[in-house]
Amino acid sequence: MNRTPIPRLNTALLTAGAWAGPVYVVVGSTQALTREGFNPTSHAWSLLTLGDLGWIQVANFVVTGLLTLALAIGIRRQLNPGPAGTWGALLVGVFGLSLVGAGLFPPDPMAGFPPGSPGGSFTIHGMLHFALGGVGFLAQIVGCFIFARRFAGRKEPGWAWFSLATGLAFGAAFFGIASGSGSVWIIVAFTVAIVLLFTWMTLLALRLRLGR
Repeated sequence: MNRTPIPRLNTALLTAGAWAGPVYVVVGSTQALTREGFNPTSHAWSLLTLGDLGWIQVANFVVTGLLTLALAIGIRRQLNPGPAGTWGALLVGVFGLSLVGAGLFPPDPMAGFPPGSPGGSFTIHGMLHFALGGVGFLAQIVGCFIFARRFAGRKEPGWAWFSLATGLAFGAAFFGIASGSGSVWIIVAFTVAIVLLFTWMTLLALRLRLGR
């Protein structure tokens, strides 16, 4: 792999983007394990935006989204022209915007969380939360496939398969939870897929910091 020097701004943007995953996973998992009434096998992390401490997960969504936007700009600057530098960067950016939106528009209470909250309510902000999340998730799935094609064209099969597998795994988990199933396996699989997706993003950011 040929390594070429990259501008400092690109390095700064990609470094910021590399932190999106660790920030989201560490903050989210810490809350998932400590928030009263939250069950990681029954509740999606989005529900952590609710309740007295919900502001922590709201901030987590917004900060992670802004870091993801930095990654998108870094990808654009680093890889343009080319499909990954155009559409890949755009789709990562859409995912970043969806994270910010998901934080600003929290979901409705469900599955008994927060404790004591009535279930079955449907509000505009709750519907916006899931709509924004759906658009962002679909964008990132397609983004994974675009990067898989890029790496395949560059004869980097490891990265090509990693990107393809991430897109397929996250796509399957997303459609599983979008079906409305509250199954333990669906919830856990979706959480694992989120961690996988952010791991891919972090490693991609670090990979691009090495040059084209």
